Amino acid sequence: MSERAVNIMSKRATNIRNNKATNNAFDVVIIVCLILSVLACLIPFIHILAVSFSGTVPIASGKVTLLPLDFNIEAYKKVFGDAAMIRSLGFTVFLTVLFTVLCMMMTVAAGYALSKKDLKGRKIFMFIIVVTMFFSGGIIPEYILTRELHLLNTIWALILPGLISPFYMIILISFLAGIPDALKESAEIDGSSQFGTLLRIILPLSMPVLATLSLFYAVGRWNGFQDTLMYITKPELYPLQLKLYQMIQNSQVSDLMRMEGNAISTVVPESLKAATVMFATVPILLVYPWLQKYFVSGVMTGAVKG
Repeated sequence: MSERAVNIMSKRATNIRNNKATNNAFDVVIIVCLILSVLACLIPFIHILAVSFSGTVPIASGKVTLLPLDFNIEAYKKVFGDAAMIRSLGFTVFLTVLFTVLCMMMTVAAGYALSKKDLKGRKIFMFIIVVTMFFSGGIIPEYILTRELHLLNTIWALILPGLISPFYMIILISFLAGIPDALKESAEIDGSSQFGTLLRIILPLSMPVLATLSLFYAVGRWNGFQDTLMYITKPELYPLQLKLYQMIQNSQVSDLMRMEGNAISTVVPESLKAATVMFATVPILLVYPWLQKYFVSGVMTGAVKG
């Protein structure tokens, strides 16, 4: 073997080692960043959980960090013993399920139609939809419209305004556009209608993106607060987030009166607020494990093109 060939092989081996070392260092940086991100999300949650199981004295003295002190479950007894809170939980679950189902029906219907390149007026419809992502009428016109449609203090005021998300619909269109046309054509040759093709071919192949968008819609509705604050005044239509807001407001008023020397028996302790936060957060967190297998592939839709 010539000296030149030896030098070339030596340089290649050196480059491979350098690239491997660089990749390893890069992997370490990524892992550290991910760990820090996880801790940034997890530590506040653990702290709230610890506060919810702690006594009033350790909380007031600021000693509670990641472990509960003076362990007790009185806060949870009060939360689960509050009929209004349980009613709000049931209503929020019903609202979230109904909202998610209707939103997915609208998103799938619009996304499937607009994914067809031969649809007449497709570009015009897409332009009209995309414009709404950047421009809106504002809060006051939305409230006036909702009032004029007689939707105030009804469940539809929490559903109809957000029935479809242009951004989520575009994600679905991007996914459907990647399904081979041969599958659709073969179904049509076999005599399948558009509706039958959608149910038997398109939807089964779209489970990753459908599960992901359903999760996004559900989380958005579960955490929804502003619209309920504006449109709802009936206690029986209060979702969990509004109940939590009212509890915090009552607690602030009670703390102010206590500071002025007018302590009252309805003071809401920090542990009760923390228990309410956990009560409103844990149910939606339990949905994630069931959709985890679809979530990664669905959220990567459009990131890689064949």
